[in-house]
Amino acid sequence: MLIRVPEGWEIPEREATPEAAFWNRRQVLKAAGLAAGASLFGDSKPLYPAPQNNEFSVPSAAVTPDWAAGGYNNYYEFDPYGKETVKDLVDKFVISPWKIQVSGLVKEPQTYDLDDLLKKIPLQERVYRFRCVERWAMVVPWTGFPLASLIKLLEPKPSAKFIRFVTVSRPKEMPGMAKAPYPWPYFEGLRMDEAMHPLTMMVTGSYGKPLPKQNGAPVRVIVPWKYGYKSPKSIAKIEFTSGEPPTFWNRLQEREYGFYSNVEPKKPHPRWSQAYEQLIPTMERRPTLQYNGYEKFVAGLYNGKEF
Repeated sequence: MLIRVPEGWEIPEREATPEAAFWNRRQVLKAAGLAAGASLFGDSKPLYPAPQNNEFSVPSAAVTPDWAAGGYNNYYEFDPYGKETVKDLVDKFVISPWKIQVSGLVKEPQTYDLDDLLKKIPLQERVYRFRCVERWAMVVPWTGFPLASLIKLLEPKPSAKFIRFVTVSRPKEMPGMAKAPYPWPYFEGLRMDEAMHPLTMMVTGSYGKPLPKQNGAPVRVIVPWKYGYKSPKSIAKIEFTSGEPPTFWNRLQEREYGFYSNVEPKKPHPRWSQAYEQLIPTMERRPTLQYNGYEKFVAGLYNGKEF
């Protein structure tokens, strides 16, 4: 599917920001009080940059330059046909205030204000590998909190075995929704033990700043051992269910996109190999890692067939 054509925004690998330089810049900005001194939602208490958590570090390349991570995005609600164009189509997208509706098998179904949730759950920063099913990959410092912390706060019933996410649907603000006849809004799901795994994050920021709109602001899910489409953006609804929920791409193309969608280099996509990935922004090839490098953390969740 992916034919290598140099993009206009690409730079030589020698000019990409090294990981050490990124972290040094981050600390300088923090000391100077220039890195998001107030929260995204108007709270006087700073949210960014958040304390770093290196517990889940895995073999990785250097951190992807923030301009590249913010300039190469699959977000079909804005543009189903391009990646570099998404960043130019998000200006009208309103992300504050933001509400999340919680329903299903939960103690108290209700609608929550994201600002209120962020006052109850402390943020942290983690550097994660991110792998798209189309083979491009990034290394991103995300800011957020374990999804498990939110689930415990919401108090699902014992009968809840799965969690379903539905993203926001605003055709007037998201021009791509009118261009592609997909079953909007986007929807995804996880098994409850996947959702409760400490690697799974609700993300509100990146690179020590609030999350850019093109990356899924104001809140998205990140499941680093799965292909990127299992990490839905701009979450508007959360539902707890007893049975496996339908998922967006599986409903559209069942043969190509399974429910689990764990990264497995030996299992090719029906239309291309998954044995290698291409690192943004240089598109340098490197071998794909089992579970995207997180095998030691998550292999125990599976019997070896859930890919």
